Amino acid sequence: MAMNSDPALCVLIPASNEEALIGACLGALARSRGLDGWAEVIVIANGCQDATADAARAQADSFAAKGWTLTVIERAEGGKLAALDAGEAQARAGIRVYLDADVTISPDLVAQLHDALDTDGPRYASGTLRITAQGWAARAYARIYRQVPFMAQGVPGCGVFAVNAAGRAHWGAFPQIISDDTFVRLQFAPSERIAVPASYDWPLVEGLPALARVRRRQDAGVAEIAARFPELMRNDDKPAFPAGDKLALALRAPLGFAVYSGVALASRLTRHRASGWSRGR
Repeated sequence: MAMNSDPALCVLIPASNEEALIGACLGALARSRGLDGWAEVIVIANGCQDATADAARAQADSFAAKGWTLTVIERAEGGKLAALDAGEAQARAGIRVYLDADVTISPDLVAQLHDALDTDGPRYASGTLRITAQGWAARAYARIYRQVPFMAQGVPGCGVFAVNAAGRAHWGAFPQIISDDTFVRLQFAPSERIAVPASYDWPLVEGLPALARVRRRQDAGVAEIAARFPELMRNDDKPAFPAGDKLALALRAPLGFAVYSGVALASRLTRHRASGWSRGR
């Protein structure tokens, strides 16, 4: 495919010490189908102590075969938000897909995101989330987490979200914050957010301590945005989780509810420990 035209979209993948996972992420991306045009894929290996960059470059032929480009940027510094800024400095496409390196997408997701965002008005889009889990604690937690109204009814964008050019104009460089997905989602009114049917797999961490650590970071990230960017909270449409619904869940899945509630309680009791970045898996 000729590269004299602009790419239909850009996929930005920040990756820190993801040698074991980046291949699966890029392999799934390379199996994308249905996109009208070509895509630029930019992997930003930031602060890596492993062969993440080399593992990413090993996928170059797969993208070249479909007329897409793959660029790998290596940064000595860590930090996901700075990595995204570095990637965007090289991006040409107006539509931007932000993809975590531990996520695997279904073949139709990229094309559906593009179609949803191919409009002049500001738009945000994500796919249909499939929470995956290994280990008894993660599976029990996931059984409840999937049914929390925000996860089941909203467009959470965990692990992958996308915006068009008009939407990206809502903010400049990424601020140094915990929760980039929350920050971006709240740039858009609920009516400007689109959930497309194509799915993607977002894995949970394993073990109760890790689940509590990630939940603590998630809670801290939302609180940070509410404190630093209160104007964004007007776009928060998180559905209520009534006590009656919680009771029904507890009766249907007592072990899962006990694990989910225990992790939430542990997060609240140890919220002073939230620091640094924690992955979703």
